[in-house]
Amino acid sequence: MNAMTETDEKTATPEDIWDKQAAADKKARKPLRTVLMLALPVAFVAGGSYVWITGGRYQETENAYLQQAKVTIAAEASGRVIESHVADNGFVRKGDVLFVVDPEPYRIALDQAEAALAAARLNIGQLRAAWSQAVAQQRAAANDVAYYESELARQKTLETKGIATRAALDETTRNLTRAKDALATADQAVTGALAALGGDAGIETDSHPAVMAAIAMRDKAAFSLRQTSVTAPADGVIAQASSFQTGQLVSAGTALFALVENGESWVEANFKETQLTHMLPGQEADIRFDTFPGQPVKATVESIGAGTGAEFSLIPAQNATGNWVKVSQRIPVRLKIDDAELAAALRTGMSATVEVDTGVSRGLPDFLGTTKAKAAE
Repeated sequence: MNAMTETDEKTATPEDIWDKQAAADKKARKPLRTVLMLALPVAFVAGGSYVWITGGRYQETENAYLQQAKVTIAAEASGRVIESHVADNGFVRKGDVLFVVDPEPYRIALDQAEAALAAARLNIGQLRAAWSQAVAQQRAAANDVAYYESELARQKTLETKGIATRAALDETTRNLTRAKDALATADQAVTGALAALGGDAGIETDSHPAVMAAIAMRDKAAFSLRQTSVTAPADGVIAQASSFQTGQLVSAGTALFALVENGESWVEANFKETQLTHMLPGQEADIRFDTFPGQPVKATVESIGAGTGAEFSLIPAQNATGNWVKVSQRIPVRLKIDDAELAAALRTGMSATVEVDTGVSRGLPDFLGTTKAKAAE
């Protein structure tokens, strides 16, 4: 048989030798292929398990935007704008005059209020003089009553002795009655004059209710005059003011343009509810703005929203129907930017990617399905 094999080898063509060698190589590679086919899934499973076990510490979302306080600027007094220092996207500082409404009508109203106040003070002086006059008349009427009472007693004595006539006694009686009536009238006059003075004859002029009302009207007119000049409530950038022009009529309370305060900036990141398990205020975070790619910004978790966005929508979703499908909700998380100078250079509404370091990874117990409660026990 060996002889036949040697003979066959001698008589074999190069093609036969090549096929035989390829079959031998294929047979030798078969175990290696099997090992590779088994090793690759095992490697994937091992790598994925390691990533899952050691993961969960960093929670990331791209649903994040820069926020800055926005103040709506409105006229506090109605009228025509006679002066404007407003430029769209212009920077202003707190206290800068933005625009001025024509103050002339309000200045006239202030003059009228000042005149009304002066008249009220003058009226108090007149009321005080009227009270003094009423007191004097009351005193004179009281003296008359005392005199006619004594005169009546004297006339009665004279009549008893037969010296005075009955007519004289009757005249004295009538005079006494008139004096008492005059005294009653004087008492009423004093009471009325005292009431006009607020029940206190020694009251200060500016403490009288009528004068206090006039002072309040004067102060209100002065306040309205000051409101004709509108100033910036904070440092910031003017926005949506392209249509605001000198000469236009404005009404009190009507929104005219906006002021974006760049003194304080924060990022509002909308995380899925499943990402908030270990997230707490005070944790560190990295923010990458789309405007500045590759430049992470340090931040700190400041607060976690009180509810999901759907809870505060105008028409909250109702899930009472039978075709309800569970959807992972998102809750806003507020992050404070640590670099104040950089925060001032940013613009509201910028898109960002946020990554929060919760400091807690899943660990082996979670991987094995052990609950946290059992792990704690």
